Parts: sequence; C-alpha cells; structure tokens
Amino acid sequence: MQGRLDYSADGENCHYFPLQIYWEDTDAGGIVYYANYLKFTERARTDLLRGLGINQQEMMQEDGLNFVVRECHVEYLKPAKMDDLIEVQTRVCDLKGASLQMLQNVYRGDDLLIKSSVRVACLKKTGRPARFSPQIKDKFASIV
Repeated sequence: MQGRLDYSADGENCHYFPLQIYWEDTDAGGIVYYANYLKFTERARTDLLRGLGINQQEMMQEDGLNFVVRECHVEYLKPAKMDDLIEVQTRVCDLKGASLQMLQNVYRGDDLLIKSSVRVACLKKTGRPARFSPQIKDKFASIV
C-alpha cells in the first residue's frame, strides 16, 4: 500500500494516496489529460482496498465477485501539470448491501483540483449484483 488511512481534519476516515505527474499524463497543452484523473482515482481506490485487506484477485477467483464503477461524477476545478505532486483523498460515505459511494478529491498542496463522487457496485461473474460478504462489509463499515 502506497497510501495511508488516517483521520482528516474534520475527524472522518480518509485514505490519502500521493501521485507524481509525468509527461505521459499530460496533453498537448501541458496539463493533465482529463481522463487520467479517472486512472488516478482508480489507483487510489485499489490502494484503499489493499489497505483494508481486500484482495480483488482472490475475490474474483474464489468468490466470483468483482467491483465495478456504476456511476462517476467529476468536477474539474484546476489543472495539474507535469512534475506536480498530487494527492487523491478518498472517503467512503455510503455503504449499501451491494454498493458503496466514495468521495474522491484530488489536491496539489492545499489547491483542490477535482471533486468526484463514485458509486462502486459488487457484481457476480454473470454481471448480476451481489451483496458484499459480511467480512468485506465489515471492513468498509469500519471506515464509513
């Protein structure tokens, strides 16, 4: 795990995931290409799962379950540029039987670059919704 799970200034659980911006992340204008923020937030979500002890490969192979993004809303506020050090901050804010809502904001220092909200669903191999196992639900519940 590269990130860290800690309490934010307002006392809520928050996962902090640092990233360095490289040339490959930028567009012809020299700023981060908008779709790359989706990759950054995905990496942060995966890192959060690892930190909670949730192995997605094992979940797929042993239980036939998979996490998928069901819904994503992004508001782009300021651009990041090459060599910037940014941080994705992730909070689990809503936990249901087969899905959860995460708020993910990207910062450069104190500057808020993007605000996003992502609903992640748990699916069976058939593509049908599946409830979280009690063990996984407990892990998420510990940080809501």
